[in-house]
This record gives sequence, structure tokens and C-alpha cells, in this order.
Amino acid sequence: MRATGPDDARALARFGYTQELRRRLGGFSSFAIGFSVISVLTGVASTYGDAFGAGGPASLGIGWPLVSLGTVVVALAMAELASAFPTAGALYHWASLLGGPSWGWMTAMLNLVGQLAIVAAIDLALAQALAQMAHLSDSVAYVLFAIVIVMHAALNATSVRLVAWLNDASATVHVVGVVVLAALLLTRARVHPAAYLLDFAPRPAGPRGSALGFVRSLVLGVWTFTGFDAAAHVSEETRDPERRAPLGIVAAVAVSAVAGFVLVVALTLAVRDPSDVAGAPDAALAVLRGGLGERAGGWAMALVSLAMWFAGLSSMTSASRMLFAFARDGGLPAAALLRRVNARTKTPVIATIVAAAASLAVVVVTAPLSSAVFLAVAALATVALYASYALPIALGAVARVRGRWVRPGPWHYGRASVPIAWAAVAWSGAVGFVCTLANPLAMEMFAALLAALAVVWALAVRTRFEGPRVDLRHFERGE
Repeated sequence: MRATGPDDARALARFGYTQELRRRLGGFSSFAIGFSVISVLTGVASTYGDAFGAGGPASLGIGWPLVSLGTVVVALAMAELASAFPTAGALYHWASLLGGPSWGWMTAMLNLVGQLAIVAAIDLALAQALAQMAHLSDSVAYVLFAIVIVMHAALNATSVRLVAWLNDASATVHVVGVVVLAALLLTRARVHPAAYLLDFAPRPAGPRGSALGFVRSLVLGVWTFTGFDAAAHVSEETRDPERRAPLGIVAAVAVSAVAGFVLVVALTLAVRDPSDVAGAPDAALAVLRGGLGERAGGWAMALVSLAMWFAGLSSMTSASRMLFAFARDGGLPAAALLRRVNARTKTPVIATIVAAAASLAVVVVTAPLSSAVFLAVAALATVALYASYALPIALGAVARVRGRWVRPGPWHYGRASVPIAWAAVAWSGAVGFVCTLANPLAMEMFAALLAALAVVWALAVRTRFEGPRVDLRHFERGE
């Protein structure tokens, strides 16, 4: 492996940027940030009942591996781009280089919407869980949410090294937590044979689920597997990012796929009364309490809450770096402020504060309307994120076919690159279809978002936004 330090700064200079952020992240930290954002404990605990109710045990036994396979393909395609263009902001920068400023701006806005909504959804879920555990009111939960948001912003603004250490700890907590819970469930609470994982009926006496019901049940995996682009967003804080960022992306998805499958299998084989699980908002915790007792359920709730805290912290890191990078190229109002890096901490403090404030605003605006509206916003985040994944991947495939992009990074697949890219785009489209079935309001909101962004681009941005400082031709010439 090549030396790091000055070499990383020189590599970044090829894109027209100076080294402003501090490179503190190693290979494990690059993996850990994406793994923490995915957070299988959070995802499974949040949507297990929805998946089980729509597709029965097969939604976990078959559905989880299916979603894992599709997500791995997206991660592979994303990793190749991260290796070739290792910059903060990642997806925005890739789309701009490969397709031009308009595609870059649209990708950035979709990614920002998705990231800010994800931060809001995770931290509000954590606050509500804490309030439930302490038997506090919903109004107190909103106060706790604000406290959590401020805490995550403060940590991200204070120290890259501290956030990296916490992310490393998060990965350990997730893996150990999944192993312990699964082992207890399989040895002390299992009530079904392995064949139960192939059953499509959510209830013993109920009809077998429909094909659309099974597709809708994939929402558990789809909502869980988001945010793995975080490893790419911190490329300018990662040593040897051309190799470590892509490895972090793929490893985060692969390890999450295995850990998540172990967890959902253990939970499903321990379901005692499917009628109490199907569609229940706290289905996973109900299975734990039913199989292991109230005390185990309490400990599991505490473990899930800790996982949510780590996931929110990592999500804030990713969102703030995206804001910083987009502002660096003049893509946002008050760009001169948003792109500032604190001289002492070497972190984008103002961008972090704005990310926290925007996530707080998402909850303030939507949550009081109804829980359905806020859930639609959370679902919108998944659709917007996958759209932001698909755009640069598709643009990269087109650029390869047309011979515009011929210099890949160290992580590449040769002739397989284009088929992998189009498979990733296809899966991203499938994610949109799953989210449509699970929450039609989210897709209506996504259509409105696309229309609004198109109008803003045409009327206010098109004539002033030029995109990154270096174009693809400059990069291809090796200047």
C-alpha cells in the first residue's frame, strides 16, 4: 500500500481542492461509519412488524437475502466511483464530473434531502424510545430529540478523532449485540423449524401472501440499507481513500447483510403468536420479550437505543460533509460560510450546525401534522438517497461506453463495470417501487420534490452554478 499524508493531499489537488479537513480515519473507521449508519439493530427493530405482516416469515427468510444482494450490487458500483474520485461530497462530485453541473446539482439536492431526513428520523426514533423507556410524554420526547441533535452536532464539530473512535465502538456494539441476541433467541426461544422461513402466510390460519405483499415486505431491508455512502463522504478525512473508501462501502453493506440475516432469522424462528407480530410497531421487541422475558426485552430496548444514538451520530457526519463539499463549489446559499473549516478542529463547524438545524426543522414542520406525514418523510429519505446513488452510477456507465471516462481508480472491475452499474441502477429503481407500495404518500412527495428542484434549477441556479473546479477532461489528462 502506498504512503499516505502528502500523497493524499496531492491526489486531492488533482480535483482543484486543498487539504482542509484533517485525515484521521483508517480503514476500519471508514467501514465503521457506513456500518453505523446502516445500523441493522435500528432498522430491524423499526420495521420488523411491517415486513412480517406483509409477507410472512418468507419476507425475512427470503426477502432479506434478496435485498442484501441488490444492495451489494449498488455498493460495488458506488465503490468504483469512490476509488476514482475520492472527495468529500462524493456523489455530487461524481455526477458533476461525469454528467455536468445540472446532474451534479440535482444529485446533491436529492442526497441532502435524504440525509437530513434520515438524521431527523433516527434521532426522533431514539428520543421516542427513551421517552417510552422512562414513561415520559410525547412532548418530552421532542425535547430529548433536540438534545440528541445538539449532542451529535457538537461531537461532529469538535473532533474527527473522537467521532472516529465512537464509530469504531459503534461497530463493535452492533456486532456483539446481534451475536448475543441471536444466540439467546436460537438457544432459549426458538419455536419453529428452519422451514418456517419459507412460509409466506403472516398468520397460521390466514391466506398466503400475494406477490405484491411480498414485494412490500422488502421495506425492512430497503429502509435499513441506506447511508452506506457515508464512507465516501469522509474521503478527505480518510488516509489512502482510493482504496479504503471503496472497501469501507462494500464491507459495511456485506457485514450488515450477514449480521442482519442472523438477527431476522433468530427473531422469526422465535415468533410465538404471529397475530401479535404482524404489523405491530414494536414487533421485534415483543418477540424478544415473549421469548426471553421482560428483563431481556428491556436490555434489548437499551441496546437498540444505543445503536440508534450511534447511527444518528454517523448520519450527522455524512450530512455535514455533504453540505461542506457542495458549498465549496458554490452550490448553496451562504456558501462562503458553509464551506468554512475551523482552524483548530479542522471540521466544517457551520455546515454541521446547519445540518443539525435543518434536521430539527424537518421534525418541527412535519411531526406535529401527523405520524403518517412524518413516516412519509422518512420513506422519502430512502427514495431520495437511492435516486442520488443511481444518478452518478448511470452517468458513469454512459461515460464509460462513450469513452469519456477511461481512467478508473485502484478499485475497478474492468469489463464488468458497466453491467454492474446498470444492475445497480435497476435495483435502485426497484427500491423506489418497494417504497411506493409501502408508503404511496412518500412517492407523491418525491414527485413534488423533483418538480420543485427542476423549477429552482431553471429559474435560480442554472445561470450561476458552474460545478466542480476540475472537469472530467482535465482529470482524464492527468493534469
